[in-house]
Amino acid sequence: MTQTPEEPVAGTTPPADPGPTTPAQPATGPSGDRSPRRRDARADAGGDPLRGSVTSGVWAALVAFGVVLVLLVVFIAQNTEPVLVRFLGFEGETPLAVALLIAVAAGLLLTALAGSLRLWQVRRRVRREAKRH
Repeated sequence: MTQTPEEPVAGTTPPADPGPTTPAQPATGPSGDRSPRRRDARADAGGDPLRGSVTSGVWAALVAFGVVLVLLVVFIAQNTEPVLVRFLGFEGETPLAVALLIAVAAGLLLTALAGSLRLWQVRRRVRREAKRH
């Protein structure tokens, strides 16, 4: 019986796997810099059954949303006394929690507007640069 080099000889153990080899030079990123390339998360997981998934991310987001919602309800329940609010000549009474929530919502909208304008500016600049080259 003839054995091929791939088959182990009876009574012996196969040689140990030397493992992955590393390149002599570091990989370069898309822009030509010498930063290491991002590896795929699934490659790192190696079939790990406990690795994160989209479903687990959605579940964590729902739990976080539930906690924030409970805290918001407690905040509103504890701040029901009416306050006088004046803004640009307008005047009115509203519960303290409502006034604060409106202020937070206005701040979030202004922040989102500023961020959107910045993204628009950067995209415009990138398009202009792409047309030049």
